[in-house]
Amino acid sequence: MKTALKSTTLSSIASVCLLATASTGVAQDPAPQWRIDVGSNLSDTLDCFEAEEKTLISAHRGGPSAGLPENAIETMDAVLTAIPAIMEFDVAASSDGVHYLMHDRTLDRTTTGTGNADELEWSAISQLRLVDADGWVTPYLVPTLEAALNWAKDRTVVQIDFKRSASYERVIDLVRQTGTEQRVILIAYSVAAAAKMHELAPEMLISLSLQRPGALDEAVAAGIPADRLVAFTGTRLARPDLYSNLDSQDVEVIFGTLGGRQSLDKVFARMGTDERYAELSEQGVDIIATDRPRAAAVALKGAGRLPEAGQCGVSR
Repeated sequence: MKTALKSTTLSSIASVCLLATASTGVAQDPAPQWRIDVGSNLSDTLDCFEAEEKTLISAHRGGPSAGLPENAIETMDAVLTAIPAIMEFDVAASSDGVHYLMHDRTLDRTTTGTGNADELEWSAISQLRLVDADGWVTPYLVPTLEAALNWAKDRTVVQIDFKRSASYERVIDLVRQTGTEQRVILIAYSVAAAAKMHELAPEMLISLSLQRPGALDEAVAAGIPADRLVAFTGTRLARPDLYSNLDSQDVEVIFGTLGGRQSLDKVFARMGTDERYAELSEQGVDIIATDRPRAAAVALKGAGRLPEAGQCGVSR
């Protein structure tokens, strides 16, 4: 399927440029960014946050907001200007094997292009502008995975969500080439996928769904050491008993408030109950994966559970 560019206007691009500048302050008065230095061992850094009773925020798809599209380096920059956070982004591959940040199988929703993304070469994808959630065409281009990893190298940790077209081998090669082995968490959706990732990259952490009794034992039996795992524990129901059990086996806990119209993010916003983010932290959640990173940060900070400068490699 060929790509057809969506119609845009100079005024729409100019408007969103102004909006992005207002959101980040970068153009006029750059603010210092938050940074997380993990040193030589990401697992030790996560243990440090747990010992300090601090919860990390993971900005889903890089934390998009008005004028700042998902899976964009500029969007992640803006989040780190506001709060200390790690980033989650999606990785796909072009028809000629270039890996880049993209969630959807088609280009229509998030770019100025149309059609199936995996049918296009990178030379075509690289010319597209990113579109924000409200449909505004932004000045920002689709970033390569290599560029995103180089951006993260001296800034933060990233969770990598593999889309169907992405290659485990090529992504892991790029992680090693950029020297970001201790700044990534690879996301797996099955024990088999996690086992394959561990075989390819035994030095890297893997996020795997561990939501029932015995799930961790099954992963370990498949050859994945518990200390290489981070447990994704769902998006609907807090499970302090499960968190305690995982903690006793030195496995950090991720809980997702993200999702569609019925997500906890949407519920908290609608009901005005952002304090629930802090309650999740108090119940044993080590990382909150959220579509509302700034709101979650305010709630955690108010409860004294947001990482601060000087703790566990955090600085500003």
